Amino acid sequence: MFVGDDHESVACAFFDGDDALLVDTLGSLDDARWLRRVLCEELGKTVRAIVSTHFMSDHLAGLSLFPDALTIAHRHYRHCFLSQNQRVDGFYREPRLLFDSAMTLRWGRHELRLIHNPGKTMDHLSVDVASADLVCAGDNIVGNIVYLSKADPELIRAAIERMRQFGRRSVVGGHIGRFPAAALDNALHYLDQLQQAVVRIRVAATAQAVDDRIAAIAIEACLAPRVEPTGFEREWHRRNLDVIVAQSVFALDAALAPRAVRA
Repeated sequence: MFVGDDHESVACAFFDGDDALLVDTLGSLDDARWLRRVLCEELGKTVRAIVSTHFMSDHLAGLSLFPDALTIAHRHYRHCFLSQNQRVDGFYREPRLLFDSAMTLRWGRHELRLIHNPGKTMDHLSVDVASADLVCAGDNIVGNIVYLSKADPELIRAAIERMRQFGRRSVVGGHIGRFPAAALDNALHYLDQLQQAVVRIRVAATAQAVDDRIAAIAIEACLAPRVEPTGFEREWHRRNLDVIVAQSVFALDAALAPRAVRA
């Protein structure tokens, strides 16, 4: 596993002799060159295939550095690339192999199940590796939290629930690194608590006070017990609050809340 400096983006390598398969390729050219140097020059590996968990620029920086590798993505990859907030067109490379719901790759001693798992983006996939007892989650989690961006929170929730069903002991996120399986529960807890806090504010606060009260929600009020936030998680929690205000996230849930009480 490789964790870059830019956005703490993560790449995973699986080996079949001297051949390597990458899951994602980090977030900057400097990070991607470091990845290539370690894999190809120091370890003597040749990157034969690259799987993209989702087609956002902070995970695509190394595609151009491995021009002979077979690139694999979900068929909605272009929707993801065009809808992101900070697109880097120089990182774009057309995938050579697309799939829809699922596909399986045998790579050395590992069998990688690529499973369409829309959440943070519509093209998201989970890479389930039973032989390594791990799942690559992409950006459907961010450490022990989630990042909402432009996604439907219910899709993110469903994506995490699907990963829980795999029953793997480790989860590799798209950022920060590798976590115990409890990170999936922690991310769901965070999402649930954040939603509940926002709905309470939207239901009870005056229209003039809503935005300020949402902006003041502390990450500690949303985290699972005994989870200490990293600096990266704090930053993306702040971005979540900005997104919630700008996009009226959970406003529908607040509008439906009185109906649930009457029922």
